[in-house]
Amino acid sequence: MSDSRESEVFQHFGAYSGYDQSYYSHFNVKRGLRNADGTGVVAGITSISNVHGYLTDEGVRVPDEGRLTLRGYDIEDLVDAAAAEDRPGYEELAYLLIAGDLPKRAELDRFNAAIDGYRDLPNGFVNNLIMNYPSENVMNMMARSVLMLYAADGADEIDAINERHEVEVAVQLLSRLPRIAALSYLASRQRTVAGSPMYINPPKPGLSTAETFLYMLRHDMQYTAEEARMLDIMLMLHAEHGGGNNSTFTTRVLTSSGTDAYSAYAGGICSLKGPRHGGANIKVVDQRRDLMEQVQDTDDEGQVADYLRRVLKKEAFDGSGLVYGMGHAVYTLSDPRAVILRTNAEHLAYEQGFGDDFKLLCAVERLAPQVFAEEKGNKNVCANVDLFSGLIYRMLGLSVDLYTPLFAISRIPGWCAHRI
Repeated sequence: MSDSRESEVFQHFGAYSGYDQSYYSHFNVKRGLRNADGTGVVAGITSISNVHGYLTDEGVRVPDEGRLTLRGYDIEDLVDAAAAEDRPGYEELAYLLIAGDLPKRAELDRFNAAIDGYRDLPNGFVNNLIMNYPSENVMNMMARSVLMLYAADGADEIDAINERHEVEVAVQLLSRLPRIAALSYLASRQRTVAGSPMYINPPKPGLSTAETFLYMLRHDMQYTAEEARMLDIMLMLHAEHGGGNNSTFTTRVLTSSGTDAYSAYAGGICSLKGPRHGGANIKVVDQRRDLMEQVQDTDDEGQVADYLRRVLKKEAFDGSGLVYGMGHAVYTLSDPRAVILRTNAEHLAYEQGFGDDFKLLCAVERLAPQVFAEEKGNKNVCANVDLFSGLIYRMLGLSVDLYTPLFAISRIPGWCAHRI
């Protein structure tokens, strides 16, 4: 196409790209999943989870402490119960989401045994897909791998939708995605970073999902109990968060067409790959780094507050005006996931030498609502789960390339519950 013809085409196209913003209210058109007043996050009817952040009094939103309940159980109670018994909690939570009730001991043992039984990948899968066609983006590889597992499914009627097969697919992905993500990352590093080793640690029976991921990723296959516990909590907090988030909505839309489970979950992964959904914790890490470069004394809360003020005025960081890790569509006074992470991460932070980073994030959590109130008039801004999650991944020695893949690994039982 000639330059003049190309210019003409783009001018023609551009003429239709700027609509009058008043059309949204005039024709009562939603911007995505929300109404103009900020409500309307859940898409469809669901009893799987509930995200509570405010009360409504005669049509007026009244801020309230945040709560996240999964099948009627408070997320804080689920995390605390696992800690009290010194055991992983993610598998129990996955069972709860998929089956609808907490498992008895024997049921959980059978569930864990089923997950163990799927750890091995199909013959040739690692060499033919992961090693021969590595991708710079692990999420891309995970989506491709899920679609390829469709071809390896031994079901007689693979496209027939029945509860037994649906659960089998979910358990298979719960088992295999941690290995796929770790191996995809290592294959990508070997290709792009000179001297990066490629090792394929064999599956080890009896490990939890968190332990399996750390075991697969590390050359010496070693990790501490506290590292595994912290990653297990991260998986629990990301497993499910209502029906209105982008990836769950995507899974529900694809499911409504009657497509197979693998296609629906691959679509969820592709949605989660987007930086406006799954990649927000990476932005928190980048913004914290910029804060430390721009602020002379991060122990001086006045200087930290000034930096946050410049961010809101679009004078600092990426010019978006966003303080990443602060604010949520539903939560107002607190995000229970952020509270759980702050409480559980403190000891590991100081033990691993990240005490200053942890203290700085706590300062941001404390100061940002004051700055928002001064600059925006909004006094009800709280820390969200992303504020602390990036730091926790750093403490575990994980590359930013693995932050969103871990989100996808954890979200499978939530997607499955909505699909069923």
